[in-house]
Amino acid sequence: MRDLVRRLTDPGSFTELAVERRAQPPDGPIGWPGYDATRARAATRTGEDESVLAGTATLGGVPVVLLSFVFGYLGGSLGERTGDRIEAAYATALDRRLPLVSLIATGGSRMQEGMRALSQLQRVARRAAALRDAGLPQLAVLQDPTTGGGWAVLGGAADIALALPGAQVGFAGSRVRPPGADPAAYTAESHLATGQLDAVVPPDALRTTLTRYVTALARPYPGTPPPPAPLTRAPLPDTGWAAVRAARAMERPRADAYLAAYFTDLLPLGGDRAGGLDPGLRCGIGLRDGRAITYVAQCGTANTPAGFRTASRIIRLAGRLGLPVLTLIDTPGAAGDAAAERAGAGPAIADTFLALATAPVPVTSLVIGEGGSGGAMALAAAGNTWATPDSYFSVIAPELAAAILKKPAADVPHLADALRLRPQDLAALGVAGIVSPPPRPERQPDAAPPADPGSR
Repeated sequence: MRDLVRRLTDPGSFTELAVERRAQPPDGPIGWPGYDATRARAATRTGEDESVLAGTATLGGVPVVLLSFVFGYLGGSLGERTGDRIEAAYATALDRRLPLVSLIATGGSRMQEGMRALSQLQRVARRAAALRDAGLPQLAVLQDPTTGGGWAVLGGAADIALALPGAQVGFAGSRVRPPGADPAAYTAESHLATGQLDAVVPPDALRTTLTRYVTALARPYPGTPPPPAPLTRAPLPDTGWAAVRAARAMERPRADAYLAAYFTDLLPLGGDRAGGLDPGLRCGIGLRDGRAITYVAQCGTANTPAGFRTASRIIRLAGRLGLPVLTLIDTPGAAGDAAAERAGAGPAIADTFLALATAPVPVTSLVIGEGGSGGAMALAAAGNTWATPDSYFSVIAPELAAAILKKPAADVPHLADALRLRPQDLAALGVAGIVSPPPRPERQPDAAPPADPGSR
């Protein structure tokens, strides 16, 4: 495990914390027969005297507090002395205002210490809450395996959770799962697909990836992010229906194109941490002029409750960490099918409204396509929302307005005009400003042709 620490941190930067070794009675706090001998064998095998290392280091020059589990020492399990080291790491991060990076490989709480071991989860949770309240980031790397309470209170509670490919991840370890449980559900890839992780990172990219995250978190963008410039030179639409058609055009630039043009680096964040992932949402931390901005971008689909819960999580995370927010609005509206209702569409959308309304950091919003009703408005910053010329924003889609009013399909274009949904209508109503494309570069005069040598 020290080898992993050396590979991930800047050369020679890791310094182990001095933690007083807790005195324990023979065979531990509950007198487990042979426990002292078991620990002695684990120490001989690993060269360590506990299941976790705690210290300070730098990643890309950024100081961090580092926790690294030693799985070879009793399965990386948490006992009282483990809790002492973890608590010391959290206390150091709080005192020095540093990010906490945890390299987790654990089977859970140590049965040889009984309830005294299980109670370490409460200690860790209190310390994690203190770091969260202080606005200090917590990052976790899940190795194989990461199970039990170590996953729940260290990995699951982290602001940013990464995992190695194929890592076994789950609250239930491999020997205590229900008979017939699908092993694929207990993998890093499964947890990524169900919104519980931010990324699965290959081992050879882990150092670079961790460094990118901690560097970004250390450099928040100052002030309010400017709205992105339009990626097309589309004219303002003459009619409401023309605005709708322009926003729905297949060739119109989407969120991925805007993010790539606006940022020089993108670090993904994703998932609602409750088993849901919306593929129609892009979230993460982007670097602009070397500074970090959190982004939440709709991709032109009807967002699900999981998408809105993810957006709320990311916006609140940005607020805690002091990162401004950019939202890109592009949705025909929130998903309204039966599955969305059963998944709590109303409360999820409401929570996104609340997260944005109470964000303690600047928020900039840009409508880049369809702005469909409450599903779009939930991500619109009050007083700082902008619109591209090929977008619209409406209380309801014209087709749905026709259905409610029992109007024929032929009336839909007229209703689009009546809804005043064009970018210039939004500006006149005080709802949004209009962003303009950057000026075309002036054409330089052609260089004078070289003189004809024969004319001299």
